[in-house]
Amino acid sequence: MKNLVVVGSGVMGRGIAYISSVGGFHTTLVDISQEQLIRAEKEINSIFEKGVIRKKLTIADLEECKSRLHYSVSLAQHVKEADLVIEAVPEVMDIKKNIFEVIDQHAPECCYFATNTSTMSPTEIGSYTKRPDKVIAMHFFNPVHKMPLVEIIKGLETSEETAEAIKKAAQQMGKETVIINEFPGFVTSRISALVGNEAFYMLQEGVGTPEEIDKAIKLGLNYPMGPFELGDLVGLDTRLNNLKYLHSKLGEKYRPAPLLEQYVKAGRLGRKSGRGVYDYSAKEEVVQ
Repeated sequence: MKNLVVVGSGVMGRGIAYISSVGGFHTTLVDISQEQLIRAEKEINSIFEKGVIRKKLTIADLEECKSRLHYSVSLAQHVKEADLVIEAVPEVMDIKKNIFEVIDQHAPECCYFATNTSTMSPTEIGSYTKRPDKVIAMHFFNPVHKMPLVEIIKGLETSEETAEAIKKAAQQMGKETVIINEFPGFVTSRISALVGNEAFYMLQEGVGTPEEIDKAIKLGLNYPMGPFELGDLVGLDTRLNNLKYLHSKLGEKYRPAPLLEQYVKAGRLGRKSGRGVYDYSAKEEVVQ
């Protein structure tokens, strides 16, 4: 496996493209927006530079990785020689359906298809192709270049050969893996969604401030981040979409907290919008 295409240059897509190039894959990051690709390239270059500063990469490594990484608005053109396509577009099934129909039409028969989803069905996504045995979910975590795990989820038709190939690809990117069978929310999203949603219910009920709740979870349960810090990082709109999906599939315990819905309606989406539970408007780490 040499050639990899990442579809979608948002926070997750650019992170996947970065670790793919570092892992030795010839990588093309594809997006319909040239402006979005320019922002993605700027962010990826920043991660490369920080890697050199922290001595995780040499200057020679940096130049070699950059030479393997390309940016394009032409999906059909680049999937023609792809060994693996990783879709990282928003969690909207109609968008994913359109992507997989295009890549199925143009990718070679040997190509594997992966969706970077935190909740959605790889079985359903596989049904949009003529090769459901080669379709699987690769759930990366944010920030991709720092989080060690890739959760690999097999759909009903996914072959063992596909699962093993994707495991090897993730390991080549420097990741630990778990391989599980599909069920709504998989493992990590089911737990994370519950914790994050319950935190919003507690905030809504006046149990404590966001800072107090986050501190209690971090120090009392040994979480690396509090639920509000994580929600702002992932995006409160993404968290809400995941909860709505899990609520439809798994019932009342996943009903989104009304306060979370209010935050999203107000445009308080987290770091990417400059304000979520916390205010990032004056901080450098806000996503450009």
